[in-house]
Amino acid sequence: MFLLDSIAHISNAHAHAVVISGSHGGRSAAEFVIALSQKPSCVFFNDAGGGKDNAGKVALDILQAHNIPCACYSHMSARIGDAQDGYDNGLVSAVNPLAQALGIDIGMPLKLAVDVIKSKNYQP
Repeated sequence: MFLLDSIAHISNAHAHAVVISGSHGGRSAAEFVIALSQKPSCVFFNDAGGGKDNAGKVALDILQAHNIPCACYSHMSARIGDAQDGYDNGLVSAVNPLAQALGIDIGMPLKLAVDVIKSKNYQP
């Protein structure tokens, strides 16, 4: 598991690992993930309150299209830009179908969601 306050710090060194980002789950955040040649097993983002047209959670659909499980945690449960706070206090607020199929549910504490993903040993 890797804690990244900004998704801009993601690299191929995070391949096949769970990544918790303090970043919003917007389009630009998703682009950092899909640009990698080696993908993480799951990525968690802060939902940033959703935003206009759910812009803070659009990474869910983008990463789904690239076969990467993704979930967001509520901006009310953890600070935006603080991955450690997301891990310690985050509550899942949205999931893509891949993450849901692995057992991640809305309302689940992020720590539990990470354990669920790790137990599945999912490899994109």
